Parts: sequence; C-alpha cells; structure tokens
Amino acid sequence: MSEMKHLKKEDLSLEHKEGTSDYEYYKRSFLPRGYAEQCIVNIYEIPPQKSAYPYHYHHKNEEVFYIIKGQGILKTPDGTREVSTGDLLYFPANEKGAHQLINTSLTEMLIYIDFDTYHDIDIAIYPESKKIGVWGKDINRLYKLNDYVDYYDDEI
Repeated sequence: MSEMKHLKKEDLSLEHKEGTSDYEYYKRSFLPRGYAEQCIVNIYEIPPQKSAYPYHYHHKNEEVFYIIKGQGILKTPDGTREVSTGDLLYFPANEKGAHQLINTSLTEMLIYIDFDTYHDIDIAIYPESKKIGVWGKDINRLYKLNDYVDYYDDEI
C-alpha cells in the first residue's frame, strides 16, 4: 500500500484551518490518513493564543505529541500543566486520554509532531461541547450527543 518516505518539512504541503476565534492551525501531513495502514503523522503549528482542537478524547486512536518548539498549556482530566520544547506527551484511547493543547505565547508558534494510531473507524468525544465525532475512511462527521434517535427511526 505505501512505501518508505523520506521528506523534509518544507516538502510537505501546508493546510491552514481556522475555527472560531480560539481555534487555528497549520498542518503538514507526513503520513496522512489512508497512506499507511496503522498510523498518521502530522506536524502542527498553532498560532499564539490559539488551540488546534477543542478538548476531546478518542475511543480507538492513541496519540503522541512531541513539542518541537514553543510553550503551551495542556488540559487533561487531571487539570492543566505547562508544556514546552522537548516534551513528549501520550494520550491513551479512552476518557483518561482527553486533551487540549493551547499555545500560551503572545508571539511564537507552538510546533509539535502528532503521531496517531489509525483505525478504519474512530469515535471522538468532546465532553465540554457535548459532541461526538465519527472519523474513518468514508465518514468524517460531528454530531451533538443529545441528538439521539431510535434504532428504527426513518426505516422503511
């Protein structure tokens, strides 16, 4: 399916995404979803005073962050703590692995490598906004947790 890769950061295409005023990132995909069978590797750059993603956890995918440059606050179920260049962070695939990384600098980017395991389907829970994300090969969608429907609703 895939072959060995050896690239420099500058060789990777850059994706920019902005959400609300608190969310923004730049991403370079070294191993994008679907390239490898069991992992995803991205380099993220988070602008000052922003976060790439809301507080969340996964049911299947584990994550490891390596902070290349910068400083920030890591929010977990155990509270918040400072992180900085050289820190290596692991998030298990369960509610104990809930996390959000926030760039606390006023002027510098927070840059980290995100190593993820990959499964055909993963569920992410966003406890603060009460959303559920369904991620996989053919689906990438978010829903409100309280939008429950009966198993047979709308079936013919």
